[in-house]
Amino acid sequence: MTDGSQFDQYLGLALLIVGTIWGLVLLFVLAFYVLNAFALMSLFRKVGVQPWIGWVPFYNTWTVLELGGQPGPLALLSLAPYGSYAVIVFLAIAHHRTGIAFRKESSWVVLAIFLPFVWAFLLGRAEERYQPELITAAGYPAPRVGFGSPPRPAPAG
Repeated sequence: MTDGSQFDQYLGLALLIVGTIWGLVLLFVLAFYVLNAFALMSLFRKVGVQPWIGWVPFYNTWTVLELGGQPGPLALLSLAPYGSYAVIVFLAIAHHRTGIAFRKESSWVVLAIFLPFVWAFLLGRAEERYQPELITAAGYPAPRVGFGSPPRPAPAG
């Protein structure tokens, strides 16, 4: 009986360790999500997009893509296997184009890729000036949302 109770002790300890690790990972993911949502809210306010969109998964990525003149539905590629890699590439392009509207250098794309919440917080600061016309002046398509986007047709009815 000693072997069984010793096994139960080790199993209980292992489950406690695994549970603690999973709890810490969940806490970290939740903290990153909240931090990123607040950062996107500040950026979206600055560029003329509804701030609550920063809290909605996939839709916030959709909006960041459209802010950079990319098609928003590309955000749904991350639901397909290996589709996230394509989304990362298109997000980098969108970050570059959005940076142009803020008169930022291309090096800001690196910040946007590795620390997106820092990128969004810095661009959403009060002293930053958003000029969407600089995107089209650089030869890229205009943003699809926010200030500088083409007007959307009124719904019929």
